[in-house]
Amino acid sequence: MKKSTLKLILAIFIVLVLLALIDGVYVVSETNQVIITQFGEPIGGAVTSPGLHFKVPFIQKANYFEKRWLEWDGDATQIPTRDKKYIWVDTYCRWRISDPLVFYQRVKDERGAHSRLDDVVDGETRNVIASYDLIEIVRSTNREFNLSEESALLDYSEVIGKIQVGRARIAEIILEKASKITPEFGVELKDVRIKRVNYVDEVQKKVFDRMIAERKRIASRYRSEGDGRSAEIRGQKERELKIITSEAYRQAQEIKGRAEAEATGIYAQAYNLDP
Repeated sequence: MKKSTLKLILAIFIVLVLLALIDGVYVVSETNQVIITQFGEPIGGAVTSPGLHFKVPFIQKANYFEKRWLEWDGDATQIPTRDKKYIWVDTYCRWRISDPLVFYQRVKDERGAHSRLDDVVDGETRNVIASYDLIEIVRSTNREFNLSEESALLDYSEVIGKIQVGRARIAEIILEKASKITPEFGVELKDVRIKRVNYVDEVQKKVFDRMIAERKRIASRYRSEGDGRSAEIRGQKERELKIITSEAYRQAQEIKGRAEAEATGIYAQAYNLDP
């Protein structure tokens, strides 16, 4: 065998060894966890400890998954409330991969997880929202209303009503129900939040008209209160002016009386001295 052929074979062998070494090593970081698969099937459990790890080159594959909390942001969904008010509800949640092996077997990757979360979180949101009246969904406490916040969505009769559950608790109920399902595909939910609640499009004009009417009513009330205060100030001013005028007139009459008395005394004294 020629030396050139031996060198070629040796070079190929060295390259293959290097490729095997490179492909047989994988690194797990603090933020990752790994599932090793062989011909698409998982081998063993999840590798979660950070550092350098080994696998069979070319045959086995390292599949990386996040350890950190991830965000799911759903699309706004049209839902009827218990009191038959149709609203758009926009929710989001934070989640993480709690069981990488189950996660890989059921949904494969984050895109598959988002698809399942669409079904689970949106479905539970619909079920829970449909069990409560609108006021419970737009409010969390019985504090005094701020017109710029929720009241545009509510009639006056709804505004003065007392909530029993509230928006924050409803979000917790959605979380509790959805959290019972997500472990089936290796996911843990941290929280669910209702980002926004709006009426459906055909009702928006009525909502805006109500907001305008409410602001006009408030402006009219302020003007009425201002007019009343102005009249009160003018009345007080007139009363004070009458008091001042009356006092000045009284003092003037007293001075006039004293002057006339002195003049009369002077005239009488002059008359008595006349020869």
